[in-house]
Amino acid sequence: MEFKDIATVSGKPGLYKVLKPSRSGVILESLDEKKGKLVVGAAQRVSLLSEISIYTLTEEGASPLQDIMVKIEKEFQGDTGLEGADKEEYQAFMKHILPEFDEDRVYASDVKKLINWYHIIRAQCPEVLEEETGEEDTKPEEEEK
Repeated sequence: MEFKDIATVSGKPGLYKVLKPSRSGVILESLDEKKGKLVVGAAQRVSLLSEISIYTLTEEGASPLQDIMVKIEKEFQGDTGLEGADKEEYQAFMKHILPEFDEDRVYASDVKKLINWYHIIRAQCPEVLEEETGEEDTKPEEEEK
């Protein structure tokens, strides 16, 4: 599975694997033990995790969610220690992972959701959290040709 195959549905907890589009929307499978299927129509908002970013104070203005999750995995390897944390602890965690994040636009609830998603991905599809080295190695070869 790849990061672009994982989605979130507004108003529903958890993450979903994108199975395929249908006439009325898209078919999703929950990333939990139940593996329940769900058809989401145009009325519901579905966001692919590959399209989600965290606001930053840098020139780019945002940092991709996948890069942040890879950093969390590299540094904490599943043990974030944030169970039952308060707002200040979430903000401190985010400051540690992404020092240039925009504190005015990224709320503690956003960081909590990020941590929950990280744990779901780590449990269900940990290969997504590995750094992508294969694609970076092939790009220079293609430019030389």
